[in-house]
Amino acid sequence: MKTYLPGQAELDNKKWYLVDAEGKTLGRLASRIAAILRGKHKPSYTPSVDTGDFIVVVNAEKIRVTGKKLTDKLYRRHSGYPGGFKATALGVLLKEKPEEVLKTAVEGMLPAGSLGGKMLKKLKVYSGKGHPHKAQNPETLGNIA
Repeated sequence: MKTYLPGQAELDNKKWYLVDAEGKTLGRLASRIAAILRGKHKPSYTPSVDTGDFIVVVNAEKIRVTGKKLTDKLYRRHSGYPGGFKATALGVLLKEKPEEVLKTAVEGMLPAGSLGGKMLKKLKVYSGKGHPHKAQNPETLGNIA
């Protein structure tokens, strides 16, 4: 049995999708976006090849979370210096950088390494209604999350 690898024509055929995040749950939306970025919705899906499509997300500041995550969930980082630990609550990060919340959630669901980095570059997140990708004519993904 031969291993299937998608051809160049299949790799070049990438669609653009538009997702409105208003009222959507963070984790459910992120997992669906990660699947589309990986290309799992296509019959030509191959785990070691980037066959996914582009995603434009608008209204990232209106995303929902369940439970007490706004106060209890922390985003941690360390500068590498002594005393350089910082932690930010999800509620604070949603007010300051709503795009980063969704990007971080999707990044955790993609493969680690250069392949995951290439897939993450196809994700465009905006906090408002507008986006600069109208020329690509993105299709609206209505039944997501």
